[in-house]
Amino acid sequence: MTSTTHLRNATLIAALGLGLGLTHAASAVNLSGTVALENGKPVLGAMVTVFNETKDRKETVYTAADGSYAIHTDFGGKLAVRARLANFEDSGTETTLAPSDKATINFTIKHFASAQAESDALSASAHNARLPWASGEDRKPFVSQCMYCHQIGNALTRPPRPQSAWKATIARMEGYFASLSGSEIETISGVLTRGFDGKPVAAKHDYAPTPELARAKVEQWLVGDSMSFIHDTDVGEDDKLYGTDEGHDIIWVLDRKTHKIEKYPLPATNLPVGGKFSGMQLPIGIFTGKHGPHSTAQAKDGRIWITNALSGTLMSFDPVSKAFKVYPIPGDVLYPHTIRVDQEGIVWWTNVASNQIGRFDPKTEQMKVMRLPSNGFFRWVSDMLLPSILEMASWFPGKNIHLDLSHQKWLGHNILAFPYGIDINPKDGSVWYAKLYASKIGRIDPKTLEVTEYDTPMKGPRRPRFDKNGVLWIPAFDDSGLMSFDTATKQFNSYQLPVLAKGEHEVPYALNIHPKTGDVWITANNSDRVLRFTPATKTFLSYPSPTRVTVLRDLVFTKDNRVCSSLSNLPAYGTEDGLDSFMCISPEGGDQDRAIVGKVQ
Repeated sequence: MTSTTHLRNATLIAALGLGLGLTHAASAVNLSGTVALENGKPVLGAMVTVFNETKDRKETVYTAADGSYAIHTDFGGKLAVRARLANFEDSGTETTLAPSDKATINFTIKHFASAQAESDALSASAHNARLPWASGEDRKPFVSQCMYCHQIGNALTRPPRPQSAWKATIARMEGYFASLSGSEIETISGVLTRGFDGKPVAAKHDYAPTPELARAKVEQWLVGDSMSFIHDTDVGEDDKLYGTDEGHDIIWVLDRKTHKIEKYPLPATNLPVGGKFSGMQLPIGIFTGKHGPHSTAQAKDGRIWITNALSGTLMSFDPVSKAFKVYPIPGDVLYPHTIRVDQEGIVWWTNVASNQIGRFDPKTEQMKVMRLPSNGFFRWVSDMLLPSILEMASWFPGKNIHLDLSHQKWLGHNILAFPYGIDINPKDGSVWYAKLYASKIGRIDPKTLEVTEYDTPMKGPRRPRFDKNGVLWIPAFDDSGLMSFDTATKQFNSYQLPVLAKGEHEVPYALNIHPKTGDVWITANNSDRVLRFTPATKTFLSYPSPTRVTVLRDLVFTKDNRVCSSLSNLPAYGTEDGLDSFMCISPEGGDQDRAIVGKVQ
């Protein structure tokens, strides 16, 4: 594991074999200590991470203003412990502890030994911010089309390469819906060639830590293999996490109480690898499946509903019997995407590539697919012809023949409306969606199916969610922002997301609203963070991820007040750990650990 190979500069004072006398600590390790700079100054917001012996789980807390930390964990055996602070070198050690031991580990954080080492530790946001764009207009298609499945500028994607190699990479990405014109490809490949030259980047990142950050704890469970693509994670009524491995046709299930992970392969289909998209050059080695499970939502009857992006089907999974059932979607449906269940138990989902919304009643098994407004002539052409073009392309597997037949080569991503996220208004049951490329949101009357659309003030609305008051919160992927839309007054509010350094850009993929606090949690996938926005004070709090190359999708809340997601960079081996993982943030978990560890000191 990369993150445990730079362990140094730590002092260890271990007290072993103590009778703790507390039930909750009888089989747990308790770690505490401080993190300070070389001059002895304590640091606020440093991450202290403990890895279990098998390196498939890790837990992280953040230091308080006095530099102190405390971790209460069920790990035991040979453990790696690491301190990490932005703009400084990692510090760490290894120690062997029995499950009932406690240890004090103090860390000294040093400056990097070289400019290159400091540059290598920066997030992708610092590296892609230095790309030499001639104008903001040239940069827009890069943000829109090159940063949604993975980061650009991390250790895997920033090594120097000739323009011909970048063009070949872009062609491969076009096989997974990157829609760029010929001139945009020429511009982007040239900028990447000049900008990613291997020279160190100078940036000082500021996460603006506050005492609130020190109250939190992060837990991670590594899952899958280096080629997994666990797109979305949802939480079930059983409080287990269910992750969709879109590349391998697997549902991964994590029991956070036992830490056991199970996998359930989707049923076989007679479709070729890649499903309806077999003619496209799907990411090499990643997409070995035929269904492509993408998004999930659980209904009141307990069944989990799944959109299968590649096979173009709807599927149910019974978490008790483990049985799957496939429901074919009629018509020219392309890429079923985000799915939600309304208060009446009706299942709704977006079909991004065919500009449609699906509706399914599980009681009657009646399904309806409705086409959305095309928003322009060329998008209408796409709506009418793209299904036929992809069918013809499937006659030549993996050859990207559809690119020779598509008008994207001179119009780019403007040929698609791309209805992406979807959610249900808790006030009136109306169904709302976001069109990523057309920059619109829309309302569907659940009874009449009448559609009303609104232009968004910021570009790239991706995966919106409602709060309990009927306000729709929307991540603006292209414009590094957050929007809210009051469905009663029809008024928008817009907010710029905080960045780590001047000139950087954020790409918020998804968000969710805490059902009790009303805080908006947002993925910040360009800078390895999760953001928390408090509407009452209009303030942001950054939670830095313990893992470099953190790309998150849907955020969900557990019964024990965690906000959870899955690390989902494509490919998984591009992350620091080399694997995807389930990740949960407990806003009060750090406080809870401090209280427990304090009782056993």
